[in-house]
Amino acid sequence: MSTPLEQQTDEREALQSIYEGDENFKEVDKITYQYKYGEENNHKSFMVELKWGENYPDDPPTINMNTFYNSHILPAVKEEIQAALNTEATQWLGCGMTYTLFEYLKDNIDQLTANQPESAPIQAVVDEGVHALKISDPDPDTKKKEPKKEQLTKAQKRRQWDKTEHKGERARGHDWVDIVKHLSQTGSKEDAAAMATDDTLLALHPLNT
Repeated sequence: MSTPLEQQTDEREALQSIYEGDENFKEVDKITYQYKYGEENNHKSFMVELKWGENYPDDPPTINMNTFYNSHILPAVKEEIQAALNTEATQWLGCGMTYTLFEYLKDNIDQLTANQPESAPIQAVVDEGVHALKISDPDPDTKKKEPKKEQLTKAQKRRQWDKTEHKGERARGHDWVDIVKHLSQTGSKEDAAAMATDDTLLALHPLNT
């Protein structure tokens, strides 16, 4: 009677011959084998990994469904596939069963993946920062207060216009009356009269005409 090690050697050679050229089959090492089901990028596609122990095939192989390739498979679907393989394996103890288990999945793949969605569920991702966004007015204290311009009355505007002789420039001696009036209030009458006389002579000087 063959030992488990001899049976493994025979089965390994048989697997290499049967799956030669099959891209879905992969021999990871002498005791680990993988088979991929379904097309690439298909949401129902998955991979099964079987690993032989020292006493395989007297003991069932270790079934691994937690490979990176299966990251999209629902946990419940993984458990269902694994349970089905374990049940099938118990019927073939003592015999090379890797090929049998791989083929069993091919025949029952639709039933075993019935609860796996056809496509990935769409999740709405909401940026919390958007809700926190608030457009507010600047701090009133930071606003520069522009000085209010003095509003002139119509009479004040008219007097200012007359003083410039309608040319935008004020006429010579336009403020004499104001100066004389000011001096008459704060100084003597002689100072005011002298100031008025000096300004009059200056205006009548030939060089200033």
